[in-house]
Amino acid sequence: MKSINNVQPLTATELTDVLKTEFPAFINERLGSNLAVEFAHVSDFVNISFPEVIDGNAFTITVGESDLAITDHTTEGTYNAELLEEHLVAFLEMKAG
Repeated sequence: MKSINNVQPLTATELTDVLKTEFPAFINERLGSNLAVEFAHVSDFVNISFPEVIDGNAFTITVGESDLAITDHTTEGTYNAELLEEHLVAFLEMKAG
């Protein structure tokens, strides 16, 4: 689990909106790809999936008052999961940090 300071602070709803509108373009530009990215928001949790390359939920972001905790649900050897997480963390640090 990785933790990022939530300096802004963003609520789970605000974070979901930012992710939906900005993250797909951000990660696709970085990867030179056209990956589909899906989001689900429930309470203080935001689930992120990449249905074309990873089965099921890839990451969960737990939104706290002072931090964002990222849980990786991928398994060893999952398609570029570390790279996807690296770009997710960079995006969240830029938006929340």
